[in-house]
Amino acid sequence: MYSHRGDFLRHLAQTSPAPMGLEVVAAHGVRLKDVHGRWLYDLIGGISVCSLGHGHPVIQRALKKQLRKFSHVMVYGEMVQGPQVLFAKKLSEFLPKPLDCVYFVNSGTEATEAAMKLAKRATGRPKIAAFNEAYHGSSQGALSLMGSEYFRGAYRPLLPGITTLHYEQAESLQHIDKATAAVFFETVRAEAGTRPVSQEFLNALYARCRATGTLLVLDEIQTGLGRTGAMFSTSTLDFVPDMVLSAKALGGGMPIGALISSPQLMQHFSHAPILGHLTTFGGHPLSCAAGLACLKFIAKEGLGEQALAKEAMFRHFLQHSKIQGVFGKGLLLSLEFENEAFNFKVIEQCLKLGVVSDWFLFNAKSLRIAPPLIMTEKEIKKISGLVLEAIDKVAEEEIKGVK
Repeated sequence: MYSHRGDFLRHLAQTSPAPMGLEVVAAHGVRLKDVHGRWLYDLIGGISVCSLGHGHPVIQRALKKQLRKFSHVMVYGEMVQGPQVLFAKKLSEFLPKPLDCVYFVNSGTEATEAAMKLAKRATGRPKIAAFNEAYHGSSQGALSLMGSEYFRGAYRPLLPGITTLHYEQAESLQHIDKATAAVFFETVRAEAGTRPVSQEFLNALYARCRATGTLLVLDEIQTGLGRTGAMFSTSTLDFVPDMVLSAKALGGGMPIGALISSPQLMQHFSHAPILGHLTTFGGHPLSCAAGLACLKFIAKEGLGEQALAKEAMFRHFLQHSKIQGVFGKGLLLSLEFENEAFNFKVIEQCLKLGVVSDWFLFNAKSLRIAPPLIMTEKEIKKISGLVLEAIDKVAEEEIKGVK
């Protein structure tokens, strides 16, 4: 079969010196087919995107049905478009009051940008806080929140007034003051290697924000849509944040993001100035139709609850002396090794054995596990066996190298 690899390297912008280079020609269920005809298990689901796997009939039917009606007709927010309305209404069923007003955008990064603007507009305050080793997007504003100088340093000057906090350090919360418009946080530190944050610390964060009148923005871009057990982590908290960000799995594989808040907060975008936030393709009818179908299926089949049982399966099968820990919640997990060199070799060996995995932005010694939520016990057992085989092969090579 003809390969696009040469043109890929020549005509597409590269984001790393050595891209994975896996050329996918088809995808079905929890597997990808490469240009050589090999079927590989997808252990990362497009980085927490493909909750229902690839080519799911529920998504395909929704896309075909909507495509027969209409696609893009107008900039978001100016026309009543059924797919947007129905999707927003359904999303609100899974979030506590008053989180029932949705602003659809194109990605998680755009959801972050919208939230930053809304927080400053609603509070009139200049400062925003986020946490160390946190990823909320890659545009200039979102990048300013990124908790890593390695990734943001080359793009300075960034936004002023950004404060970096530290999880599980109560004294760090004192940096939140009455000039802070909002704090962005995660319940599971996704790119730090899927480390859950304690309820105690989150409660302290909430208390500090309430004491200073600071808005709380929960980034559910990776944790949402059943991946960590509940449809949204918001429902597992002892409090209700002021805004919730969603993307990745939100569109069932189609591009979409969302800022979700209360009507009282969201109305600030409507005046002084009018059109306070704009997006041409946010809430695209096809993405909304696919997202609604995906959301309904996850709820109907109880895939969120199943994610916790499948987490237990992975933890049971993935036991090896070289694995220093299994971290995370639901189907947002990581395997931690002694160092990043060992991890990269395991990822490379996994690919040879037919399993696609990845590492984390702020934890390169950990292997990512974020598969489609539809993955079965049989598939989990098979994949886990292949991962263990990969670990064995890398460990054997290291012993040979020492000798």
